[in-house]
Amino acid sequence: MTTTEARNPEVRTTAGAVRGRPEDGLTVFRGIPFAAPPVGEARFQAPRPAKAWDGTRDAYAFGPPPPQDAGGLGEGVGPKVPLGDDWLTVNVWTPDPDPAAHRPVMVWIYGGAYKLGHTGSPGYDAHRIARDGDVVVVTLNYRVGIEGFTLIEGAPANRGLLDQVAALEWVRDNITAFGGDPGQVTVFGESAGAGSVASLLAMPAASGLFRRAIAQSVPGTYFSEALARDIATAIAAEAGLRPTAADLSAIDPRRLTSAGAAVAEKMLQYVDKWGQAAPTVTPFSPVVDGEVLPVTPWAALKAGAARDVELVVGHNRDEFRLFLAMGRQLGKITEEQARGALRMFAPGAPEAGGAGGAGGDSGAAGESGAAGAAGGSGEDRYRAAFPDASPGELFERVQTDWLFGMPSLHLAEAQLAGGGRAHVYELTWPAPAMSGAMGACHGLDIPLLFGTFGADLGLLLFAGEVTPEAEALSARFRQSWTAFARTGDPGWPAYDTEARLVQVLDAQPQVRAYPEESRRLWEGYEFAALPLLG
Repeated sequence: MTTTEARNPEVRTTAGAVRGRPEDGLTVFRGIPFAAPPVGEARFQAPRPAKAWDGTRDAYAFGPPPPQDAGGLGEGVGPKVPLGDDWLTVNVWTPDPDPAAHRPVMVWIYGGAYKLGHTGSPGYDAHRIARDGDVVVVTLNYRVGIEGFTLIEGAPANRGLLDQVAALEWVRDNITAFGGDPGQVTVFGESAGAGSVASLLAMPAASGLFRRAIAQSVPGTYFSEALARDIATAIAAEAGLRPTAADLSAIDPRRLTSAGAAVAEKMLQYVDKWGQAAPTVTPFSPVVDGEVLPVTPWAALKAGAARDVELVVGHNRDEFRLFLAMGRQLGKITEEQARGALRMFAPGAPEAGGAGGAGGDSGAAGESGAAGAAGGSGEDRYRAAFPDASPGELFERVQTDWLFGMPSLHLAEAQLAGGGRAHVYELTWPAPAMSGAMGACHGLDIPLLFGTFGADLGLLLFAGEVTPEAEALSARFRQSWTAFARTGDPGWPAYDTEARLVQVLDAQPQVRAYPEESRRLWEGYEFAALPLLG
């Protein structure tokens, strides 16, 4: 052992001792296994306990990312990470690994359309959250894509979610030694990470593992068993296999990702069968299987499943604009494309009803009828609500509402209906890139929250322009999120169905009523598991 290693803090976990390093006023531990590598006999199975080790393990480097599409981490983007099978690891940023400290704990769950993601991405560096908020931050890897979410014979559903539960159990059993309080755990995540948070709120296996939750831009896409099995069949066929754990286990995990990527590229060809899932171009989502995830999060919360968990939930005003920009479609949307989007996604639209947007496998006849009685088709109602909107604005608005905005708002309303409490926010501050043309797009909250303006999405959305205004809003994010983790109060009033007050996060933050136009259009809509059509 070197002199430097002798000075580095050591902590004993249930599997063995780990050694971290002091960094910028914190002690950081990286790459600690919370479960055994899910390979060999453990492939496609629920996570198993990590194997104990002798001596002290250096926890200096992030563990390898879970298998995913090779382009997912970006060419030349991110730190150099080791290859290997230890995908299921956690990282800890702590102000002081003193068991007597009992600081609040925040557990981050990354997004990435349930097919991408890795805690080693520099945009998830948690130094500023832990240091500014005086909290312990944990980030975790979980299986994505085929390994984590494809519904196949001989394997439990939602393995990626089960990985998250295993990581939370590790936090429960070990975080005291790192200076954290296992009774003060807040889970937080963005996009697919927020969908994971919403799922954990509904999962019996996660009950009691956290006290508070923050869901940033909750996606409304959850798959029915029938849809998930059909998509799995298509993925397996790309590899010339059957959709079974036995068949798929014969292919190296890193090679198998290409089958999922191939299906993602041609999902629009399946729109007649996969309905609203097809345009999302991700063949992976949590599956409402009746066991691991018994019902959708909205149904679970409405029934009171998370009434004892304090919740912050919100979204960005211009969520879908990120995808328009990445597809080089900004300013190029035609009237025909706008009409197609309105007919596919607007509540009460024939295509939305046929896709089961409001009624699950039974279709959306009841909701569509109510919408029609209230004033015409979904397309007509959107055009009436936004009379001056261009085709591009309508195309973006309806998909922002369907994919992130209304799922997030309805999660808060379901929490209230089930006897719980929720605080709601909306980010309206525009990203500096492209002279503000990106707006308050999807993912903007990540560099703001973490303060990682020069990494990952921060590079795209800030383009090197970090103004005092951006720093002030970033600090406000961290202050609100960590205050909520400590006290359950983010600094603005709880949401209710009378005043409907939300925190608007902008250059001049304010509390005001949630915008009426979209909220009224989606009133009474139910986000059910997307069905298989035909």
